[in-house]
Amino acid sequence: MIDSLLIAKTASAQSSRCCLIPAMANRHGLIAGATGTGKTVTLQVMAERFSQIGIPVFVADVKGDLSGLSQAGSDKPKLRDRIQQLELPDFQFVSCPVEFWDVFGEQGHPLRTTISEMGPLLLARLLNLNETQAGVLNIAFQIADDLGLLLLDLKDLRSLLQFVGDKAKDFKTEYGNISAASVGAIQRGLLTLDQQGGDRFFGEPALDLMDLLQTDANGHGVVNILAADRLIQAPKLYATFLLWLLSELFEQLPEVGDLDKPKLVFFFDEAHLLFADASSALQDKLEQVVRLIRSKGVGIYFCTQNPTDVPLKVLGQLGHRLQHALRAFTPLDQKAVKAAATTFRPNPSLKVEQVITELGIGEVLVSFLDAEGIPTIVERAFVLPPQSQIGAIDPQQRQQQIRGSVLYGHYEAIEDRESAYELLQAKATEAAKATATATAQAQAEKLAEKERQQAEKEAAQAQKQADKVAAAEAKEDARLAREREKFLVNLAGSAAQAIGGSQGKSIVRGVLGGILGTRRR
Repeated sequence: MIDSLLIAKTASAQSSRCCLIPAMANRHGLIAGATGTGKTVTLQVMAERFSQIGIPVFVADVKGDLSGLSQAGSDKPKLRDRIQQLELPDFQFVSCPVEFWDVFGEQGHPLRTTISEMGPLLLARLLNLNETQAGVLNIAFQIADDLGLLLLDLKDLRSLLQFVGDKAKDFKTEYGNISAASVGAIQRGLLTLDQQGGDRFFGEPALDLMDLLQTDANGHGVVNILAADRLIQAPKLYATFLLWLLSELFEQLPEVGDLDKPKLVFFFDEAHLLFADASSALQDKLEQVVRLIRSKGVGIYFCTQNPTDVPLKVLGQLGHRLQHALRAFTPLDQKAVKAAATTFRPNPSLKVEQVITELGIGEVLVSFLDAEGIPTIVERAFVLPPQSQIGAIDPQQRQQQIRGSVLYGHYEAIEDRESAYELLQAKATEAAKATATATAQAQAEKLAEKERQQAEKEAAQAQKQADKVAAAEAKEDARLAREREKFLVNLAGSAAQAIGGSQGKSIVRGVLGGILGTRRR
């Protein structure tokens, strides 16, 4: 078992070694300093030491420099001078086993999670939602749980929100008021997140945390490097992703108590982004995770420019301190220097407040916890030179590393199983079909009714026309009868004139009397 990890060393005549005890490595730490003072190299050296004793490491590579961990370093004049200065006769250039990860899938294995795993609290922060909007998002997640809807990617969440918004009146009694304005604000936030690359971050296959806890055939811990140079351009996404990862480790890893060495060491670079604009609920959650995750065997190291970037409640949990130079150009800077100086256990022979502004590149004020968990007296020392390559590797080397990994091909293949989007689309399709069927039936009934009414109208018109024809025929019959009678009368008159005389008239009367009526006696 390794008793201690040499991280820094003084260059004085009475040289002293600044070592980190592996059993104390899960007590967390802080690496701070102004830009260009050597924080990245310090982080690199610590990652090497942890890896060499079998501790897996996760680190976000904001500038791309940490990819050099995958290659052995080379002899250079400045390195040679530092090696001689610190009297390191057994120094060797070696590489570390490395896995590259990338949310965008371009410079490493695609790194994804699901909407459900991210949860409403972190999503609310990611989308910069206010309290009311965050409440609506919580309701949407609860409805999804109650209806058995899987939320895997952004289209699932967008479909769910549309469904919840459309059915707001139905859900109001059970879940509370669902504002259309809040749903719209969340949808706009999701659209922005989609444009920033969130569509690649959410989905499956999701990251298996056990893939971050691997060792190689030599027993060296794998250094998991997240390519964050592009991710950092979306600070909310970057910070929320790291918070999610830390939260998942806290939730999934079992309690192990104090170990001889951590199961994983986690480095948060640009740590100030984690706490910027964080709600009180989120800060409380983060403080809880930092305080309790050490019992899960995880050590957390925050890297930032100034210790004041970290909230006091979290800062108080960080036992290991490595402070690079700070600049004091303004009254505010001077106040920050003084605050940083007071966080160390005093060294009678060292004026910390003054020394902080005088440190050179690679020089650091360091205080680690001893075997009893007590901070050691602060020392001014030089960080050891890294054994791996300083600076970024070229794209060909990176791709070679990615393709040579045992994980290659697993995360690259995107899965899209049935989830909320597909189920809600199916429901919408069924509802549309039912609506179409009901509409068609209503239209058929309407058409049948119209045809019935038309038939009745036509029947009535036909009857009216028949009655009219019948009336016309009766009128015509009456007319014909009158004309026949008139004809007979005229005929009789003509006959009487033809016969002449009284005798004739009498005969005519007799004839007419027989024809037209009763003859008078």
